[in-house]
Amino acid sequence: MNSTAAIFVAGAVAVSLGLAGCGAATTGSSPTGTGAAGGTSTLSGTLTVFAAASLKATFTKLAADFEARNPGTKVTLSFAGSSDLVTQITQGAPADVFASADSKNMGKLADASLLDGTSSNFATNVLAIVVPPENPAKISSFGDLARPGVKVVVCASQVPCGAAAKAVAKAAGTTLNPVSEESSVTDVLGKVTSGEADAGLVYVTDVKTAGDKVRGIPFAESSQAINTYPIATVANSRNKELAAAFIKMVTGSEGKQVLADAGFGTP
Repeated sequence: MNSTAAIFVAGAVAVSLGLAGCGAATTGSSPTGTGAAGGTSTLSGTLTVFAAASLKATFTKLAADFEARNPGTKVTLSFAGSSDLVTQITQGAPADVFASADSKNMGKLADASLLDGTSSNFATNVLAIVVPPENPAKISSFGDLARPGVKVVVCASQVPCGAAAKAVAKAAGTTLNPVSEESSVTDVLGKVTSGEADAGLVYVTDVKTAGDKVRGIPFAESSQAINTYPIATVANSRNKELAAAFIKMVTGSEGKQVLADAGFGTP
């Protein structure tokens, strides 16, 4: 990762760590086996996890660790924008666990009685301006995104990163005119890394994951939209014991460390 992105990540994470969120009660019953080092796991079966696109790197690692600690288990991961995942679940897609990039989309499942118990908040995230390494449009502030001729890409408003972008723009008194609105934060990042856009709004964790492919630019207004990530067992889960064990890993010390290493803050 380049030095600018590194500085920005450190600052943004410090902001999100300093803001407290409200965590809900842990979802599901305590698992009978967690596969701890030196122990014997009694868990088995396949677990299907639907998770926000911004969680791809962290959840891929956690899923691999979970399988290694619990022989006989298989974790299938599906990543997309949180709103798209909610639509899939409400239409009957077979998911055991849902991890959202905001509370609003988790609330939609709760309102539809599609959760088993309550959700647990496990991480926070903030937005970052992302530009190609050479920064052709010379972006240096949030206000620069509104300059004529600047090709900006954001998430659609129904997606958590899009809702956050809208909130930040309102707080900054800036009107953005994006050339496209994407269904996930990874799609926004893709537009920037491919050279199709001069700048985009993604999460600080995406800047860190992209490394030298992009440059991250800090902006103070990002603190006006802190996204809190909740996780829960889906009501129609076929393996709620396995779901509870996975959620316990995500919300426990190992999950917290993996998420912190990726740049996420704590709720």
